Amino acid sequence: MASGTGEWVRTTTQFRDWVVPDGSAGFRPEPGRYHLYVSYACPWAHRAIIVRKLKGLERAITMSAVDPIRDARGWAFREAPGGETDPVGGFSFLSEVYEASTRGYDGYVSVPVLWDRETRCVVNNESADLSIMLNGAWNELAENPELDLYPSDQRDEIDQLNARVYQRVNNGVYRAGFATSQDAYEEAARGVFAELDALEERLGTRRYLFGERITLADWRLFTTLLRFDPVYHGHFKCNLRRVIDYPSLWGYLRDLLSEPGIGETFRLDDIKRHYYATHPNVNPSRIVAIGPALDYDQPHGREALST
Repeated sequence: MASGTGEWVRTTTQFRDWVVPDGSAGFRPEPGRYHLYVSYACPWAHRAIIVRKLKGLERAITMSAVDPIRDARGWAFREAPGGETDPVGGFSFLSEVYEASTRGYDGYVSVPVLWDRETRCVVNNESADLSIMLNGAWNELAENPELDLYPSDQRDEIDQLNARVYQRVNNGVYRAGFATSQDAYEEAARGVFAELDALEERLGTRRYLFGERITLADWRLFTTLLRFDPVYHGHFKCNLRRVIDYPSLWGYLRDLLSEPGIGETFRLDDIKRHYYATHPNVNPSRIVAIGPALDYDQPHGREALST
């Protein structure tokens, strides 16, 4: 929503319960109990998709995707193209999932959503929480329990960097794209590029944000960078520079995309169709841009930074 000065303000998430290994927070990690609702178009949901994939939680936590086109009725379950019918509750719209959890719910309906089949309620719809949960709560059921994307000795540093990147980049592109005044737009857009400049410098001397080890901070940044040139540069008017214009960021993006299994989580067509066709206040024609032509498979050349 827009403020009186034209600044766009993100609606806060309302479901913040936690799944923890011993169940002390009310929800215990059990095989087949939980279902993850996502959109492959959404950068916030993409983080959860990635962590679930990397940890090897496909058997423990089922997942389904809404259609990338969100109209006046909200996120919908459709068979094609890009979506799926709901395999859990037979819902037609994601709003029905929220309503089933909280009768009379009239808040914002977003992805990702962690749904508990046992209690028929939404556990959590905050992507930052879900990434941390998926990283550690289901380790006994994970195929890759040894992978730790949120190491205890780096959490303070990760949290500090995440907070800055969230404000200026992850959410900054939305603040620029949905601003309704010139001043609000310019403040947000200039903040985006100031932070990208800083990240370019940081990644010029290290392979990942914290050196040789990939963390949740990398995947949080990655999902925004992946969408930057195809949609944020034009659709959200973040057009001072492109990611491809930053040698380190562009190589870093391709490096992460080449990690095993990550390419399976990337659906460029869903991303472009969602943004260009879902925001009539930004793109009234809903015409989907044909470009840009990007070669994500060219060698990234960042291996030397690991030595």
